[in-house]
Amino acid sequence: MTNQTKPAAPVRAPFFSSGPCAKRPGWTPAALSDAALGRSHRARIGKAKLAEAIALTREVLQVPDDYRIGIVPASDTGAVEMAMWTMLGARGVDMVAWESFGEGWVTDAIKQLKLDDAQVIKADYGDLPDLAKLDTKNRDVVFTWNGTTSGVRVPNADWIAADRDAITICDATSAAFAQKLDWDKLDVVTFSWQKVLGGEAAHGMLILSPRAVARLESYTPDRPLPKIFRLTKGGKLNEGIFKGETINTPSMLAVEDYLDALEWARSLGGLDALVARADANARVIHDWVAKTPWVANLARDPATASNTSVCLTIADPDVLAAGEEAVTKVAKGIVSTLESEGMAFDIGAYRDAPAGLRIWCGATVETSDLEALTPWLDWAFALEKAKLAQAA
Repeated sequence: MTNQTKPAAPVRAPFFSSGPCAKRPGWTPAALSDAALGRSHRARIGKAKLAEAIALTREVLQVPDDYRIGIVPASDTGAVEMAMWTMLGARGVDMVAWESFGEGWVTDAIKQLKLDDAQVIKADYGDLPDLAKLDTKNRDVVFTWNGTTSGVRVPNADWIAADRDAITICDATSAAFAQKLDWDKLDVVTFSWQKVLGGEAAHGMLILSPRAVARLESYTPDRPLPKIFRLTKGGKLNEGIFKGETINTPSMLAVEDYLDALEWARSLGGLDALVARADANARVIHDWVAKTPWVANLARDPATASNTSVCLTIADPDVLAAGEEAVTKVAKGIVSTLESEGMAFDIGAYRDAPAGLRIWCGATVETSDLEALTPWLDWAFALEKAKLAQAA
C-alpha cells in the first residue's frame, strides 16, 4: 500500500534541473558585484578575468600543464562542433552514442560532415556499448563521458589506447567537476559552465591535448569553416583563444559567475571535494531506489550509473501493466505535482528518453535536499497511482 500522507519536511532548495543546474549553496546576485560590466572583454580588466577563468579551470579540474584551455561560443555544443568540424576526416572515426546528445554528434558526422569512414556504435538507453571492441589506436572516437539524458557514464578510460595515433573527442559536460577524467586518454574535452558548477549558459570550454594541437596544425579539412570554428591561423594554433582572447564577445556577467563557482569549488578542496559531494548526493537516490519497489534506475549496470544526471524509470507492476501511456502519465504527474508544491523543479525525463524522472545530483546540490526529496517522490507517486486506479 502506498502512502498518501504529505511529507512534513520541505525541500529547501528544490532545484534539480540537469541544466542549467542549481547555483552553488549560498549564492546570491551579490556574488556578481565585481563583474566587469560595461567594459570590453578586450580591455585589460576583461582579459584578466578571462585568463583567470582559464587558470582556475586548470587548477580545479586538474588539467595537465601542456593542455590548452579555451573559452568558446555556443556552450558545450559549440565546443564539440568546433572539434568535429576542424579535426575529423583525417582518418576513420567511430561515433559512439547511447543517448540523445551522442546521437546529435552522430547526425553531424554522417549527415552534415558526411565523413567517408565513419562508423556508428550505439546502445539503447540504459546500456553502454562494448567499448573494448573499438580500435582507438588507429581510429578517432567521439563519445560522451556521461550521458546526460540516460544517466549512463563510462566507468573509466581503460578502453582507450595509450599509444594511439588517433584522437579522442570527449563531450564531458555532465562529468567535468563531478567525475575524474583520465586526461592521458583524452585529446579534446568539452563542457559548459551551466552544468556541474551551476554557472550561466552560452559559454563552452574546449580543452586540447598536444596530440589534438598537432592534428589541427597538420590537417586542413576539405570543407568551409565558419569564423567561430576556426582554431588555427596560418597553419598554426591560434594561441590567443587559449589565453582568453575569445572568438566572439562573452558575457562578463556570466564570466564573473563562473569565477565565483570556481572559487567556491576551490574553497571546498577542489576536484576531490566536488566528486565526493556528487557521489554522496547520488548515493541518496541510488539507496532510495534500492529499497523502493515502484522505481528503478535507467542505468542497468550500477558500474555505469551516473553520479550527476540520475535517470529513473517507473517500475511498479500495476502501472507497467496499464501500458506505456499510463507510465508516461504517472511520470508526468509526479513532475507536475512536485513542481506545484514547490518541492522539485525540472525533474522530468528528457523528451527523447524513456518516460521517467531525471534528478540532478551534482556538487551544487545539498545532500539534505535530496534526502528531503525522496519522501515527496513517494507521496507524489502514491497520488498518481491512486488516480490511475480510480480511472480504471
